[in-house]
Amino acid sequence: MNTLLSVQEQLQSGKRKITDICEEYLQEIGKSNTEVNAFVHVNEDDVRKQASEVQQKIKAGTAGKLAGMVVGVKDVICEKGKKVTCASHILHNFESVYDATVIKKLKKEDAILIGRTNMDEFAMGSSTENSIYGPSKNPVNTDYVVGGSSGGSAAAVAANMCDTALGSDTGGSIRQPASYCGVVGLKPTYSRVSRYGLVAYASSFDCIGPFAKNVTDAALLLEQLAGDDPMDNSSSDKPVENYSKAIEDSSGKLKIGVPKEYFGEGLDDEIREGIESRLKDLEKDGAELVPVTLPHMKYGIATYYILATAEASSNLARYDGIRYGHRADFEKVEEELAKERKELKKAAENASAFETANIDSPLIRLYKKSRTEGFGTEVKRRIILGTYVLSAGYYDAYYGKAQKVRRLIKQDFLDAFNKVDVIVSPTAPTTAFKLGENQDDPLQMYLNDVYTISANLAGICGISVPAGTHSNGLPYGIQFMGNTFREVDILRAAKQLESL
Repeated sequence: MNTLLSVQEQLQSGKRKITDICEEYLQEIGKSNTEVNAFVHVNEDDVRKQASEVQQKIKAGTAGKLAGMVVGVKDVICEKGKKVTCASHILHNFESVYDATVIKKLKKEDAILIGRTNMDEFAMGSSTENSIYGPSKNPVNTDYVVGGSSGGSAAAVAANMCDTALGSDTGGSIRQPASYCGVVGLKPTYSRVSRYGLVAYASSFDCIGPFAKNVTDAALLLEQLAGDDPMDNSSSDKPVENYSKAIEDSSGKLKIGVPKEYFGEGLDDEIREGIESRLKDLEKDGAELVPVTLPHMKYGIATYYILATAEASSNLARYDGIRYGHRADFEKVEEELAKERKELKKAAENASAFETANIDSPLIRLYKKSRTEGFGTEVKRRIILGTYVLSAGYYDAYYGKAQKVRRLIKQDFLDAFNKVDVIVSPTAPTTAFKLGENQDDPLQMYLNDVYTISANLAGICGISVPAGTHSNGLPYGIQFMGNTFREVDILRAAKQLESL
């Protein structure tokens, strides 16, 4: 297996050069990206400059721990001097003035940042079809979606355009596209990786994590990304474990919880049979399979979409066309208002009717026009849903109850982890669906996250690993979830499965 460690051995011996590796990736991007649409921006001169500097460090023996790793970055993570558009018209001209903490860490360890990857607008979607750059396409079969919202990152790794990539996971946005594209995708425990510099969708759910071609590289990358950050007061100061070393330890039998709730109605029969077969392989290899139950998971989808949309409506209020991002043409707004006033005055029976008429101020109209022009359909849908559940009269009925159910879901996991090390499930109920197939059915689109949202609701860690290939030729994944800050457990389970 061609891991970062094996690449670093070749670089140190002089058999390969990082400059050559980057050229190979740039050639692959030039050849495949037009069709796959994984990257939305690649600065070849900048990549070559990075590679040259890292090559000099390798030669001098001063290179960092990630020297030799070429990384794609989801276009929702701030990188100084680069556009950070979140695949939205409202940020189409925004350029970051600072590096996210994860970007600083990658640069410090001499990883090469090759480009910005496509995504669903503001990370809202399950297919990477909601993007101003157009949809990303599955490298396995370009008639199908890549999953979302970090689909560009998954596609970039699967199409061999980079070694690894960063994504963000709010309800499964790393793990689900990893499953659809046949790569490894890891969502760390909430607060394990700093969110500073990640454009917020739902602040109590969002996590930054890696995509990789193998479990070892995912572990190596997480080691460098994780840790306390004074710029993020939600980040944990819990010490970071040596994940890459820990996963090589095969001593101790893993107890794997198998919840009946994840293997019932709605799951593709072939995926169920394939995962059950892989579980038998793990059992033969020494793992113990333990039945567990997660009784409140039936409320997971409803709970997630109430809470996440509520947080989204609050977070996206800052995009008003005044401070940064897209702004509607103010002169046209004034002309429009003047015309409305003239028409209303002409139609009014008396002056008092005109004075009490409900006409926006120029500023309010500018807000409305800027947001209407800037946001896409799915983002507008979630803002409306979130504003509704937070509104007076509905807050207690929806948002308040959803918070209580979230706590019950977390307790279900805590109870299960008293018996097992990890919990297993399919990553998604089906393989990737065809482009456009679910665009007019938001509910069906939301159901694609049914197995992944629970980890975000509970704040625990999860990883998707390739489990097999469906008869339709598309890959599917198996998901391992671990207790808070037990990334070692899910990485060990994933590594064990990968080695079988």
